[in-house]
Amino acid sequence: MEHGIDHMLCVSIDLESYPAMLELVEPFASISTSVGVHPNDRDRREPSVEELVELAAHPKNGAIGETGLDYYYVKEDLEWQQQRFRTHIRAARECRKPLIIHTRDAREDTIRILREEHAQEVGGVMHCFTETWEMAQQALELGFYISFSGIVTFKNAEELREVASKVPLDRILIETDSPYLAPVPFRGKPNEPGYVSYVAEKIAELRGLSVEEITKITTDNFYRLFPASR
Repeated sequence: MEHGIDHMLCVSIDLESYPAMLELVEPFASISTSVGVHPNDRDRREPSVEELVELAAHPKNGAIGETGLDYYYVKEDLEWQQQRFRTHIRAARECRKPLIIHTRDAREDTIRILREEHAQEVGGVMHCFTETWEMAQQALELGFYISFSGIVTFKNAEELREVASKVPLDRILIETDSPYLAPVPFRGKPNEPGYVSYVAEKIAELRGLSVEEITKITTDNFYRLFPASR
């Protein structure tokens, strides 16, 4: 692939679009998928544990998610979102695939539910991480990886850069979250997978390593977490 990209993981946000996503990636050995329903939209069809497990059995599937909690827009009546999160964790445990976790303004409940549902049995990644070092430590204790997006290049992301400088190198990942959150110098424009190299450059700078070293570290970490993507 161009830009030094070895593999791409297309992350699911709902069940309605999942068949089309599978059809899109089917011809490409270097692209895999996850299956899940994003926490933001209450109107999306609710999955069952059994349905998620069945869909995750597809050979292109490497993970369960995107799932988690997002209290940025939803401030009350949160039970439906928490139950959706629990459903995904239970499915991941049943099919033995890692979780892709979205969390925003929901630190305590995210960690609490991960613990209550024994998510450490399968682990996963805290995707597009924007939270505190304290939360990162709690996630690391549960066996999760911490993934950084283009946000780490933003001028106002000093606290996040501090977190990125502390995460153990064997638990760090990089991503784009395309088409959102394009890194500097493309901020405000549509993001694309190739821009992950700018995230690698920033992480390398923070860790005092070369881009080549960070690229190898994060690639090795990716395949360790998502072995089905090989």
